Amino acid sequence: MCGIIGYTGSETAQEVITDALTTLEYRGYDSAGLALSGSKSRSIDIYKCAGRVSDLKSMLEKKMKPADREATCGVGHTRWATHGGVTDTNAHPHRVGTVTLVHNGIIENYRELTDEFRLKGKLKSETDTEVVAGVLDSFYAESEDPKKAIAETVKELKGTFALVVMFANYPDVVFAVRNVSPIVATQSPQGSMLASDLTALTRFTDRYFVLPEYTIAELHRSALYLWTLNGKPVEPEWLTMDWEKNSADKGGYPFYMEKEIDEQPEGIRKTVEPRLKDGIPDFSCDELDESILTDTEEITVAACGTAMHTGLVFQNLARKILHTEVNVCLASEYMYGEPVVGEKTLLIAVSQSGETIDTLEAVKYAKKRGARTLGIINVRGSSIARECESVLFTNAGPEIAVASTKAYTTQLSLFYLLIARIAYLKGIWDEDKVRDFTAHLCRTPDAVDEVLNIRKDIHIIARNILEASDLFMIGRGLDYAALQEGSLKLKEVSYIHSEAYASGELKHGPIALITEETPVVALATQESLLKKGLSNVREVRSRGASVVLFVKNAMSEGLEQEFNIVRLPDLPDEFMVFPAACALQLLAYYVSSDKGFDVDKPRNLAKVVTVE
Repeated sequence: MCGIIGYTGSETAQEVITDALTTLEYRGYDSAGLALSGSKSRSIDIYKCAGRVSDLKSMLEKKMKPADREATCGVGHTRWATHGGVTDTNAHPHRVGTVTLVHNGIIENYRELTDEFRLKGKLKSETDTEVVAGVLDSFYAESEDPKKAIAETVKELKGTFALVVMFANYPDVVFAVRNVSPIVATQSPQGSMLASDLTALTRFTDRYFVLPEYTIAELHRSALYLWTLNGKPVEPEWLTMDWEKNSADKGGYPFYMEKEIDEQPEGIRKTVEPRLKDGIPDFSCDELDESILTDTEEITVAACGTAMHTGLVFQNLARKILHTEVNVCLASEYMYGEPVVGEKTLLIAVSQSGETIDTLEAVKYAKKRGARTLGIINVRGSSIARECESVLFTNAGPEIAVASTKAYTTQLSLFYLLIARIAYLKGIWDEDKVRDFTAHLCRTPDAVDEVLNIRKDIHIIARNILEASDLFMIGRGLDYAALQEGSLKLKEVSYIHSEAYASGELKHGPIALITEETPVVALATQESLLKKGLSNVREVRSRGASVVLFVKNAMSEGLEQEFNIVRLPDLPDEFMVFPAACALQLLAYYVSSDKGFDVDKPRNLAKVVTVE
């Protein structure tokens, strides 16, 4: 949530900032703005409005001062409204006195600070952010030292924040500090730049560092410095992006979502192949202490949305193969349910961005109670990656579309590798059995490619449900786990009310919702459950429902006479979730695009959720 940019250098600041904000649109926002300085006027000018980055660009074309077109320093922001409505006034940046800033996060004690620093008459917006600007301006008026003023301010704040600040007396310098909310930064020949997400930095470099919490960054056009709150210098810990600079581009696709669906076979390969040695899973490249897999007695997966659905697949496999009970918890509810956590607990935190605040808080909660923690993450240096004891990175590359696709299948790939490794370490499987399992896993990219080759068939199916207001998905076992993700995809991008049900539960209530106007998507890929599953499909069809059946090819004989079917490539039952996931993603994609929606940026949604 919220996109933050800070830049000072030799380039035109408004172009750098607006391009970066466009890159960060997937984070979710409802207003946009920027502040520019370093121009001939030496002033800091603010331009902001409710709406999209495109609306901000239109404003700049009409209203930007001539001197600001040459500005080489500035900050930018896309806001997700939390305190105060969606208005021009509440949009960031905010200015109080000599201080101009943007903010990601929530300040919990903003009312107390308003009273303590006597800000009521100075504030123009309804935001907690402007309160921070007022507090900072008060401290700056006393010391005229930016770093000292920032240090004193953050000591007063309760909550989460990423603050990027400009001072009137330092028109070419950008300062930043954070707690929980992410900031990454870089320095290149074109200048110094920071952002809330790596993808915004790829314009200039593949080197970056994560700003440590409660550390002040000071960006100059040709240098970058870090300081503790006590004024001691800190050396940045430089990292290298593991994707190419152009990998965050659309590459000719109409939407990122379609591009990222197509990137799944390569993402799976890049995630799996480096972790296999002679067909045996090997996590030595991840420096994984395998006692985390062998010395724990209970496993909990904490995640949100799509990431949580990968945990459901892992839970199913762990029960069947490892004979181990796995708890799958919504991270947002985890610590409020007073979970039983101890030294024999392994918490697996799953997050594409590595910044999901609910998942991060779940990791911190479990660690305090002695649990061991393992992250499955896509972004190196992210908050969850830094908080977890061990981390497995998905190697999926940047995922821009809000609706997650390749993150899901690459996270699944790591769970499958974990299943095989644990089975091997605990003596459940011998080497031959492990190699057989991983050989099938290595076939999944080809199976996904086969689904991509029948996209036209899925597109035709999608046209039949464009006008639906409600849709239900039914399946059993692993199919049910896969459908929960498929249903979420459809809801996210098409705005059709979609629910996934375990087929056997239909007679316990949900079948009352079936009418002639209700489309049903059924999934049948598990051979041992085929007869029961088809019986449930026939139940809904007999009540007038229009049924689409996604079925494993080997199990499809004769079914085309009963149902409208889509044949999925053959894999052993345990691996069918991969082609099924791709097919359901394409279904959601085509419904959304055919309805004329912005597939990549669904309404009210954010890619990265950094506030509770």
